[in-house]
Amino acid sequence: MNDKTAGLHHHRLSEFGVGLLFGIGLILSGMTDPGKVIGFLDLFGMWDPSLALVMGGAILVGVFAFALAKKRTRSILGGAMHLPSSRDIDRRLVLGSLAFGAGWGLAGFCPGPAIVSLGAGQPKAVVFVIAMIAGMALFEFAQGKTQGRTRKAA
Repeated sequence: MNDKTAGLHHHRLSEFGVGLLFGIGLILSGMTDPGKVIGFLDLFGMWDPSLALVMGGAILVGVFAFALAKKRTRSILGGAMHLPSSRDIDRRLVLGSLAFGAGWGLAGFCPGPAIVSLGAGQPKAVVFVIAMIAGMALFEFAQGKTQGRTRKAA
C-alpha cells in the first residue's frame, strides 16, 4: 500500500468514526425519536424542553469548533478549510429555513436523525428519506433550469 492509498484509508476511517459518533449522539439525545422532537416543537401543548439542552450543547460545541477552525488554514486531516463566507440573509435562506422547519415539525425528523433512523429500520424514516432525496433532486432540477435561463440571458 502506497502513501496515497494509506492516506485515503485514514480519511475514510476518520469519516466513519465521526459519523458513528454523530449517530450515537443522535440516538442518545433522543433526536431520532420523532415523538420527542414533535413534543419539543409543541410549545403551546405538552412541551418537552429536554432537546433544548441538546441544542444548547450543540451550539456551544459549534461556537468553539468554528472559533478554532477560523484560525486554521487546513483541517485536522490536512484538507483545505472551506468555511462559509456569506453573511447575507436572502430569500433563498429564509425559504429554505421555512421548508426545513416545516418538514421537521411535520415529520419529527431532520436529515441526520432520519438517516440514523433509516439504518435502524424505522418505516417513517424510509418515507422521510425518500421524500428528502426527491426534494433534493427537484431542487437540483429547478436550479439547473434557473441557471440555464440566466446563462441564456447573459
